[in-house]
Amino acid sequence: MPILNYLWIIPALPLLGSAINGLFGSKWPNKVINTVAVGSTGLSFLAALEAVREFTHLAPENIPWVQQYFTWIIAGDFRAGFDLQIDHLTVVMLLVVTGVGWLIHIYSMGYMAHEGGYYRFFSYLNLFMFFMLILVLAANYVLLFVGWEGVGLASYLLIGFYFLKKSASDAGKKAFIVNRIGDFGFMLGMFLLFKTFGTLDFTQLFAKAAPWSHESWGVFGTFTVACLLLFTGACGKSAQLPLYVWLPDAMEGPTPVSALIHAATMVTAGVYVVARSHILFTHSETALIVVGTVGCATAFFAATIGLVQTDIKKVLAYSTVSQLGYMFLGCGVGAFSAGIFHLMTHAFFKALLFLAAGSVIHAMGGEQNMLHMGGLSKKIKVTYWTMLIAALAIAGFPPLAGFFSKDAILGEAFQREGGWHSLYVVGLLTALLTSFYMFRLIFLTFHGKQRYDEHHVHVHESPWSMLGPLVILAILSIIGGWLAAPSFWGGEDLFTAFLAPIFGGAHAEGEAALSEAAAHSLELTLAVVAVFAALIGLATAFWLYLRQPGKPAEIAKSLKPVYDTLYNKYYVDEAYGAAIVKPLLSLSTNVLWKIIDVEAIDGTVNGIAHGATATGDVTRRTQSGNTRSYAVWVVVGALAILIIVFWPAIRAFAGGAQ
Repeated sequence: MPILNYLWIIPALPLLGSAINGLFGSKWPNKVINTVAVGSTGLSFLAALEAVREFTHLAPENIPWVQQYFTWIIAGDFRAGFDLQIDHLTVVMLLVVTGVGWLIHIYSMGYMAHEGGYYRFFSYLNLFMFFMLILVLAANYVLLFVGWEGVGLASYLLIGFYFLKKSASDAGKKAFIVNRIGDFGFMLGMFLLFKTFGTLDFTQLFAKAAPWSHESWGVFGTFTVACLLLFTGACGKSAQLPLYVWLPDAMEGPTPVSALIHAATMVTAGVYVVARSHILFTHSETALIVVGTVGCATAFFAATIGLVQTDIKKVLAYSTVSQLGYMFLGCGVGAFSAGIFHLMTHAFFKALLFLAAGSVIHAMGGEQNMLHMGGLSKKIKVTYWTMLIAALAIAGFPPLAGFFSKDAILGEAFQREGGWHSLYVVGLLTALLTSFYMFRLIFLTFHGKQRYDEHHVHVHESPWSMLGPLVILAILSIIGGWLAAPSFWGGEDLFTAFLAPIFGGAHAEGEAALSEAAAHSLELTLAVVAVFAALIGLATAFWLYLRQPGKPAEIAKSLKPVYDTLYNKYYVDEAYGAAIVKPLLSLSTNVLWKIIDVEAIDGTVNGIAHGATATGDVTRRTQSGNTRSYAVWVVVGALAILIIVFWPAIRAFAGGAQ
């Protein structure tokens, strides 16, 4: 049975696992729940591998491979079907979602073993996998939007998993609301595309859009407006300025949630949509500049905040925001392959970082403050070495995965003519900051003086159900970027070549024209510069936190206003609270609730009820049981009827008498 004809099986398996555990898991032991949850995602991963194997044998004219299963929505000329497709971009996303997702499910068996609501957690985790797979397999924007909204729902459920904890429930609501802001823009973008092209199917829409003329800088035509609206949704889902504020708070969820949703899959959905819509974006110079500028600004902004955070998961959260900015920078300069390449490598080393952080927290009995750690490298060796590999990868040291993908983005930014060199400089500075705060994390957590009480904390290594996924992800963090390695020896970048059928014709205007030899020489030079920047970051962290451990406190004291600003995240949450949240709460409380709801709506309904009660009370009093009273009312009624009947004759008689 060819899986390509039954692509629906890949997302259906996690959905089935979610339903089974959700309906019956409360009465089952953990082993049965594990079998259902991990088994369903493992089978989905195997099905994805088989689909990819079959895909490699397809003729080029059959790509994308689209399967139309049934018509979902039909209205006039509009049709939206449950249509799934697979092409080269889908292959990358499919393997990342199912492969990394399956490893995180395995890790969760150990991490969540003693938590309440075990069945509920795995039901939510499977549900997320279902929606994410629908998102990447969808053949039209409407079905993609189902997955888009679905991962938002699953994210809300998982972030607020500890719903009895107010900070967790607030974080879930914050993520849900902020994402709805971006999703409103996404919907408007879809409406505009349908109005313009009459379809939301990828193949038809992109074929119709391709011949249209390009829109230069400052021209707000159809492509520019539609792309900016789609990018608004991407900013919400992928935590870019100004809609990034939900992701750091999302660390209130269990650590496997942070690894799966907020590092490897969901937050990359915005990058995927921009890459999937590359034909539209390359028709608008304005949209590309906005994407690149916002991505670069977000990367630097989040990196500066990560410099001073003390919560190990918060550091990684701001690192995620920063790395997502790198991906958008790649897309903004027209290097969509480089952006997706970094998406893939980031999934490996950032999932590893979060899972290793979870292993540290597990070893420390729930402690997340790095200032209360130290000296752990000899006590949790597997966790230490795997996390060190991930730190080296994200910092961009060769030959690890992050070096190749980050170098590709910075190289493309440098080669673009115009004002893009400034973005390259900011991106390079961000790489230096990334190296600094990651090795600050490593040195504070694993090296230096022990800063915890052994009588209260029994440090112990995690079980192999948790360490196994760490080792696999560490291997992927080492070799995951080697597909691009041949380009450094004058060969071909295999990852870019694989995605060439998708992005081969998608390049932004303004790219500097260089000979092959000059381009190769420039690539090596830029790589050396990037590695040098990473070395500066590492050396600075080493000097401050191992050689001069008292120096950071002195610097923080001497630069207190700057330190406080960074530690308090530029007071953005406070500004949003004062400018948006409090006025809306005041409006909803004092106007919508107390005036419109209570006084107007409830007042009207209650007033009618009180009037009916008063009328009934008066009428009730006429039923006294007194015969003489009834006789009087009969006479009065008879007189009233007589007057009504004879009133026309009386008026006629009175008129004749005059």
